Amino acid sequence: MINRVVLVGRMTRDPELRRTGNGTAVTSFTLALDRGFTTQDGQSADFIPCVVWNKAAESTAQYCHKGSLVGVDGSLRSRNYTNNQGQKVYVVEVMCNSVKFLESRREAEARPQGSYNNQSSYNNNNSYNNQNAFGNQQNNYSNQQNTFNNQSNNTNRQNNFYDTNSTQVDLDKDFGDDVNAYDIMDDDIQF
Repeated sequence: MINRVVLVGRMTRDPELRRTGNGTAVTSFTLALDRGFTTQDGQSADFIPCVVWNKAAESTAQYCHKGSLVGVDGSLRSRNYTNNQGQKVYVVEVMCNSVKFLESRREAEARPQGSYNNQSSYNNNNSYNNQNAFGNQQNNYSNQQNTFNNQSNNTNRQNNFYDTNSTQVDLDKDFGDDVNAYDIMDDDIQF
């Protein structure tokens, strides 16, 4: 079975760091995800509870805050507990394997407070209109057309990511000149 979740959104509140009985760090937060349309009841975002553990929990609590743009990679988990009124409460949340910080500190400080929500809509021509609260800044915050070839927005973004599970690999150093040495023919592919 496949249980994988990849989300990008903004934190709706400051992350909450707690410790288990044996001292393990656990941080919980909620991500607001833009749907790209508004429902009949006026909702244009989904709010997803997330949990991250250990060193990633400490880093998330230290470097993120309400409004931080983050990407998470994890899986859905369900649990239940009995609250103070004796009622059984069921919770579904994302158990994060990694949390990536998608904006630099400078970008976060330049963003006006309270400007976290993008307002998006579709017009009758099936084209996407993105109106956001960040003005005409560079990177991902400018009005753009929804095309697959528009890659200039994210070219410098990878340097701002924080991935708790991976390390940088220098292909030339780690693999030498043999990186591109494989010659694969169509007959070699099984499918």
